[in-house]
Amino acid sequence: MVNTAGTIQFKESPSIASTAVIVGPMEKDSPFADSFDEVLPLENEKDETFEQGNSRFIEKACSLAVRKGNEQMENIDVFIGGDLINQLSPTNFAARQLAIPFLGVFSACASSMESVILGSLLIESGNASSILAGASSHHPAVERQFRYPLEYGSQKPGTAQWTVTAAGFALLQKEAKNSPIITHATIGRVVDGGQTNPLHMGAAMAPAARDTIERHLMNTNSRMADYDVIMTGDLGKIGLSILKEMFQDENSGVILQDAGAQFYGENTFFNSGASGAGCSAAVFFSHMYKQLKNGVYNRVLLVATGALLSPLTFQQGETIPCIAHAIECRMEKRG
Repeated sequence: MVNTAGTIQFKESPSIASTAVIVGPMEKDSPFADSFDEVLPLENEKDETFEQGNSRFIEKACSLAVRKGNEQMENIDVFIGGDLINQLSPTNFAARQLAIPFLGVFSACASSMESVILGSLLIESGNASSILAGASSHHPAVERQFRYPLEYGSQKPGTAQWTVTAAGFALLQKEAKNSPIITHATIGRVVDGGQTNPLHMGAAMAPAARDTIERHLMNTNSRMADYDVIMTGDLGKIGLSILKEMFQDENSGVILQDAGAQFYGENTFFNSGASGAGCSAAVFFSHMYKQLKNGVYNRVLLVATGALLSPLTFQQGETIPCIAHAIECRMEKRG
């Protein structure tokens, strides 16, 4: 394992053996819907709180990822996950049901890639052989906590994004057969561009995405053109356009993509696109994973972005610090 200014090179080939993505009813019309494992008809069932609904999505995604990887839950060494709700309540309660060793993480909407990086490090060090890693978000729960309860009926500007209801998790193993391997990871730095508007997350997170991508390219001696796709987490349409303007690379217009900008297609109901910790997790662990498995892509950089604000810091007039964590994946066939 080599570490250069936050970029880790993995020597032991941690692999994404299987994945599972469970989404809510509003996500059924996503362009990525055919890659999702299951679309549930309700975000929360009768007599179920929003947080309990979120936990149910997590449990289903984790169980399915393990089953698709031909594993047993009791053989999983560690479960690593996070969400956006106070004290990670949904993930904590899902961990209670899964009953395996648990590490809760929080990097807001960048939590999915933080989970994968930590899991890869455990595999690289020889201290684990099977890891569940990922993240989730739940639209009604997040809206109530960070903005207004849905019943309030507040109107949003065009810069706003729609928090997806989704749970995306991956089963990480050492040298899994015919599976994408994680060759490098770059741990994000907290970057604050001075933004204060919680309904314009794309502008707030774009500088953090740029910082991580630039450091990753420099530390791996790579160019943007070396990748099939560099996909960020949930900058949305406006944030993605800002990120592209930040790069002078002539390939940025084609290679740079964003899960949030594409999640709901061109449906203007969702304003600037999608957000939430489950947004990048859902796209990375469904569409992007399948593109690698099917040989459409051979080398990709997945960069999940997160805004590290809270309702309290916003009320106190703080600016919005942000972070972006990245993993580089390649497809290498093994017998």
